[in-house]
Amino acid sequence: MAERLVFLTGHLARARLERMLAGLGKTTFAWEVFDIGVKVAALMTEEIILRRLTLPEGAGRVILPGRFRGDVERLSAHFGIPFVRGPDEIADLPAFLGRSGKPPDLSRHDMRIFAEIVDAPSLSIDALVARARTLAAAGADVIDLGCLPETPFPQLAEAVRTLKAEGHSVSVDSANAEELQVGAGAGADFLLSLDENTLPLALEHQVTPVLIPSVPGDLDSLGRAIASAQKAGISFIADPVLDPIHFGFAQSLGRFIEARRRWPQVELLMGTGNLTELTDADSSGVTAVLAGICSELDIRNVLVVHVSPHTVRTVEEHDLARRILFAAKNDGALPRGYHPGLLQLHDRKPYAATKEDIAALAAAVRDANFRIMTADDGIHVFNGKGHAVAQDAFALFQGLGVETDGAHAFYLGAELMKAEIAWRLRKRYAQDEPLSWGVAVPGPETDRTRLAEAGHTLRKKKEQ
Repeated sequence: MAERLVFLTGHLARARLERMLAGLGKTTFAWEVFDIGVKVAALMTEEIILRRLTLPEGAGRVILPGRFRGDVERLSAHFGIPFVRGPDEIADLPAFLGRSGKPPDLSRHDMRIFAEIVDAPSLSIDALVARARTLAAAGADVIDLGCLPETPFPQLAEAVRTLKAEGHSVSVDSANAEELQVGAGAGADFLLSLDENTLPLALEHQVTPVLIPSVPGDLDSLGRAIASAQKAGISFIADPVLDPIHFGFAQSLGRFIEARRRWPQVELLMGTGNLTELTDADSSGVTAVLAGICSELDIRNVLVVHVSPHTVRTVEEHDLARRILFAAKNDGALPRGYHPGLLQLHDRKPYAATKEDIAALAAAVRDANFRIMTADDGIHVFNGKGHAVAQDAFALFQGLGVETDGAHAFYLGAELMKAEIAWRLRKRYAQDEPLSWGVAVPGPETDRTRLAEAGHTLRKKKEQ
């Protein structure tokens, strides 16, 4: 029997919600819309739901508006079935529901992220610990201590031991055999990068080497290192090495494909920094493509670098990309509709409502509070007194009638400019909410168990 979903909403959104659900066509779940009896769905409270909701027979799950502020676990316990928060906007429900009527599971992945601290020799132990904590919180699985040519690293052993004591997995990344020896002796988990000539370093310690060709681009030399590691019975990872664009990039992609053909069971690593760092393009898109290549070739290790300011969120981007690609691969699907976090500049669905939806909503509004929305024709601002549309925020101000209300004028000016930025970039706009820039900008911390505080204008009026 198909699961029966109950969608809670308010008066103004009910018709749109029913049209959207009906437009899904045949689904793997049955559904019913319940109008809880408030005008705006986000204003429903736990107490209202507890008093007014009567579940239909056979209900299996209740979908709440994304902006619902209340204790979901309390509602689930009271009614005896799961209550879950849906997306903030009705337009996003299809992606939220997924093929099986449940949101995509992004809790799993099969890729290990090595995050390099490229200036490790110049940092104090305390600074290294702080940097490692930040990288781990962003999604890094291994903290890679990058050594610099002809730069002493006297605190290397202490750094490895301290980071290990903090609970981190640690790799040492150096072309200097002495530094690799020190790192391994201090308890490093991985050594980057060894070749057929330096592999014996790894045999003296219980450490996993990352193997590279002894001659750049030479897979045969990498093969000899792999054969030696296999004969010694040690674990290892192989890196055919990804080169920058116009310096062997396409050929290096071919090496990864050939490496997977030659060694189908060998663990591979791809260093993505030669693309993300050395290409003037937003790193999220580059990361998504490289993660897709890794997914297809079963490359389960990536080395991530942040030096350039434009890659400041590269670890977060890799973390999200690996989860999206894992879920899509398991579903046998394209990596679309799983999470919008890598769509940082433009949105796939920039408008939460059509201009017809907005016109219908504006016609139903009777109060004086301004609502601001965007559609493909521009910025809409409306209340019970009127409805205006423009593509320039300044063109709307004269008709608002707030010339003598400084606080209200400031609020509307800020919101309208935010709406114009969103409209010009084809990004999603929601009044009183910050624009979303995906993982490029951390979202604000919100308490979804309580109603949001009053906005600036309302607080000002209360103070007066």
